[in-house]
Amino acid sequence: MDPAFFQSQTFNLVVIPILIFLGRILDVTVGTMRIIFVSRGFRLLSVIAGFVEIMVWLLVLRQIMANLNHWSYFLAYAAGFSTGNYIGITIERHLAIGYIIVRVITQKEAYGLERYLRNHDFMMTVLDARGDAGPVKVLFMVIKRKALGEVLRVIRKFHPLAFYTIEDVRHVSQGLGTQLTRRHKFLFRRNGKAK
Repeated sequence: MDPAFFQSQTFNLVVIPILIFLGRILDVTVGTMRIIFVSRGFRLLSVIAGFVEIMVWLLVLRQIMANLNHWSYFLAYAAGFSTGNYIGITIERHLAIGYIIVRVITQKEAYGLERYLRNHDFMMTVLDARGDAGPVKVLFMVIKRKALGEVLRVIRKFHPLAFYTIEDVRHVSQGLGTQLTRRHKFLFRRNGKAK
């Protein structure tokens, strides 16, 4: 490539802003993932993501500081930041790393839901409780985040009006019911829907 291109207006006003935009997307995406890794206790992934994030950020910032008179650099920087947040959250949602606790409260008898989930290798704790409208059943399950869609479909199938909450779990001891078995994956993922 012609060395004069790197000194041209096209390079300074088009190529560098695009590179700043892409670099900022990369560093903010990795930074968003790093925060998620830290909150879930993944130390090694947090360290690697932090290193990549700062290296890219320094390279991008160097270009900004060297060219403070180009407003297009600032726009590229801000647009990359916004886009990076969106992409980071989207990637994390698809990765679905870690475990969650699903808490289901239903006024109806939960035996059918309980039996169905247990038959598909989900372990749970079921409690009898009392709500404002009378007796309720409370089901607690710790599951992998990747299984959430299937579990919610089953809950809605058996108890469409059930109240449920979902929370992140930082650490799970290796007790029963914390792993998805091959049988569970097959039964729940066959044809993309619960069977």
